[in-house]
Amino acid sequence: MKKAGVFDPKRLFGVTTLDVVRAETFVQDITGEKDPSKTVIPVIGGHSGETIVPLFSQAKPAVNIPADKLGPLVKRVQFGGDEVVQAKGGAGSATLSMAYAGFRFTESVIKAIKGEKNIVEPSFVYLPGVSGGDAIAKETGVEFFSVPIELGLSGAEKAQNVLSSVSSEEKQLLEACKAGLKGSIEKGVEFVAKSPETK
Repeated sequence: MKKAGVFDPKRLFGVTTLDVVRAETFVQDITGEKDPSKTVIPVIGGHSGETIVPLFSQAKPAVNIPADKLGPLVKRVQFGGDEVVQAKGGAGSATLSMAYAGFRFTESVIKAIKGEKNIVEPSFVYLPGVSGGDAIAKETGVEFFSVPIELGLSGAEKAQNVLSSVSSEEKQLLEACKAGLKGSIEKGVEFVAKSPETK
């Protein structure tokens, strides 16, 4: 896209809503809330395994998760796709939850395009191309990262920096996340550079 001169970082989204849907759903087993839409939990980082960092410390409204349940809950969010594949005996993946996550993200984009304000969805974006993203890129050491994004008429209008409020447990998760993302991003850039279409 860059070589073709059509790269617009405000309109390039990696949809990570599925991880948020899982976090907001799985935490209900602990809180007892029956409607996941009543809890907002930011999930940052990437979209595979340890690169997924649910920020339960920033849940709105606040949730009380016992220390012995936090680790297993985080792992369940990070590896929820594996759970579904195993439940289906390897014959499928999380198609229904992926469809819902895609719908939720698309609905938010449409609301923002129609002029509705304060629409925020998590998205894996090219941080230097989005307002507020440079500080996050500097802090994480990666240019692509998922954070809550304020959506608007032009697409990704502002990246919300939630890093300053993470808990000590979440800081540890972020270290593993950054290491995993750096390798993945390097492989992706290298793959595109070697692609026949980009030469």
